[in-house]
Amino acid sequence: MLLALKDVNTYYGQIHILQGVSLDVAEGELVCLLGGNASGKSTTLKTILGLVAPRSGSVVFDGEDVTRASTSRRIERGMAIVPENRRLFAPMTVTENLEMGAYRRSGDLRAAFERVYDLFPLLADRRSQLAGTMSGGEQQMVAVGRALMSEPRLLLMDEPSMGLAPILVERSFEIIQAVHEAGVAVLVVEQNANMALSVADRGYVLQTGRIALTDRADALRENDDLRKAYLGR
Repeated sequence: MLLALKDVNTYYGQIHILQGVSLDVAEGELVCLLGGNASGKSTTLKTILGLVAPRSGSVVFDGEDVTRASTSRRIERGMAIVPENRRLFAPMTVTENLEMGAYRRSGDLRAAFERVYDLFPLLADRRSQLAGTMSGGEQQMVAVGRALMSEPRLLLMDEPSMGLAPILVERSFEIIQAVHEAGVAVLVVEQNANMALSVADRGYVLQTGRIALTDRADALRENDDLRKAYLGR
């Protein structure tokens, strides 16, 4: 298993946010973590990345217990994140933004650039364009491309549909699917259950800090409780 959270309990002060959370992502798998506001999704991502430390439980990545490891150590081991709202450097070009994703690497970056341009040919054409002048969907490509410049084994995505027009949400998930098909494991944290489950292999549903449901994506889409709560039908 590439990533495994085992009985993780994370607190903010005295507030018990994650309550015995266990989840895993296999090599090359696309997994979604669903939940509403204040369900603990963002805290789960922060715990995986080492931005907050669990009080108990463990985070294992590629066979190494990284529960107490620094965020930089986890990134070196092969994690990368596309943050909520993309957080690009708006006054910088596409190329400069992509280079920021490879800041921990040394040597020739041509192979990394070619990999990103093969996946997103539009970025090759727009490499000199300022990121802040691009559409939301195009910025999403840059944000994903920037994360891929470090050649991660696991890509974490925080609310990729956030702030996008409905027509661009579908494009955003096409991008996620393309990354998955390129062989990168992906964990998508998302409120849009319908779109996330349409591309995922498996899913987890987080409610008030606990895993309430987990199953294959197709089974979750047919789950009555989930459909009423998240799919609107």
